[in-house]
Amino acid sequence: MATQSRVVLIGDLEATRLLCALLTADGAQTIHLPSPDEASVRAAFAQHVDGVAVVVRGDVAALRYTLLAAHLQQAVPIVVTVFDRTIARQLTSVVPNCTVTSPADVAAPAVVAACIHPTALAILDVGGVPTAVLNEEGTAAARRWDPPQPSSLDRLSRWVPHRHGGAAGLLVTGLVGLVAIIATEWLLAVVVLHEGVLEAFYTTTRLAATVGPADATAHGAPGHYLVISALLMLMGIGFTGALVAGLVEWIVSARTAALVGPRSVPRRHHVVVAGLGQVGLRVGQLLHDVHVPCVIVERAAGAPNLPQARSSRLPVVIGDAADLLVLERVGLGRARAIAALASDDLDNVAVVISALAIAPEVRTVLRSGEDPAVEETTSLFRIGRVADVSALTAAWVCASIRGESPVVAYADARLVGVLSDSGDSRREIPPRCRC
Repeated sequence: MATQSRVVLIGDLEATRLLCALLTADGAQTIHLPSPDEASVRAAFAQHVDGVAVVVRGDVAALRYTLLAAHLQQAVPIVVTVFDRTIARQLTSVVPNCTVTSPADVAAPAVVAACIHPTALAILDVGGVPTAVLNEEGTAAARRWDPPQPSSLDRLSRWVPHRHGGAAGLLVTGLVGLVAIIATEWLLAVVVLHEGVLEAFYTTTRLAATVGPADATAHGAPGHYLVISALLMLMGIGFTGALVAGLVEWIVSARTAALVGPRSVPRRHHVVVAGLGQVGLRVGQLLHDVHVPCVIVERAAGAPNLPQARSSRLPVVIGDAADLLVLERVGLGRARAIAALASDDLDNVAVVISALAIAPEVRTVLRSGEDPAVEETTSLFRIGRVADVSALTAAWVCASIRGESPVVAYADARLVGVLSDSGDSRREIPPRCRC
């Protein structure tokens, strides 16, 4: 994009205001329309426009403004932020001169790097190959990255039932209790009644089903065996009830975490992601793509991104990530890091402070960009690495408006950078525009 180009910006987000400031600093003539109606957009296109950026909240609004801009000036380059990838693909097919991304896609590589790599600026998945963007002599360079492989113990632990509260706790309690009853009664049947292995198993099965030991008195069973069997039957009623209740709650609940297998809650060396919004989902998906285990903690049982998390095989636990008990249940003390990625910056501060109370040495990352409170808090004491989603988005869109093809955006100290086909560029973020 040449100097003195005329660029129309649509949106009232913090990222849009930052983008306006970046383009103005580059010498572009910016027309910022925070929440325009159709007449305002048409008036902005009364003169020739060299570029359009649509950075708004909501895919439907982004789609509407993009189609209107393409209609008013067909050849104008358009950069738009859209979260839904299906809508993004359809939009690029209908408007070929349109470049589509989302704040979540832009910020995820930087957030993942902050969680799992001590020096990387960003980590992304390039054609199925985990790639780290490293700072080499003051310049960002992309290098293949081999994630740490889980130990045999870590892989085995994913197949051992693990309780983390709620339905999982009931399920595990009922299952473990019934297994213990079956094992105890089988051993008693073999040792006390001198039954064969298969016959003892049949007797034990009757007991676990609360039918009772088969003809125990006919075998001349001693009195202590009858007492123990009776107690085990009573205990079996309780454990069966717990198992059924936990199973029903598990089936009807919104969570996606499994008791065992790949979608179970990791035990160690994982990343705890607080918040299943757009950024939280993309970070979880990227962690999965680069083979780093994670668990997502979401407060709302009806979160709109739960179906996408389920299809991405991401374990999700419903609870408040600022609650110490919830953090303990998801194994924060044995985790690599926690990333607080809710849309409310103050909620993220609360989550990080709670996490540090449980695990003072855990790596902490918190999202910011819409509230100056995070910057003020981190100036008082270091609570974690801050990922400014708005600044990263503004830098990525600015580079794209200039005609570059951005690969990744990253933050380095107080600078924000973009690695693109034109090389690496870093700059300070100017003060937000007051539009």
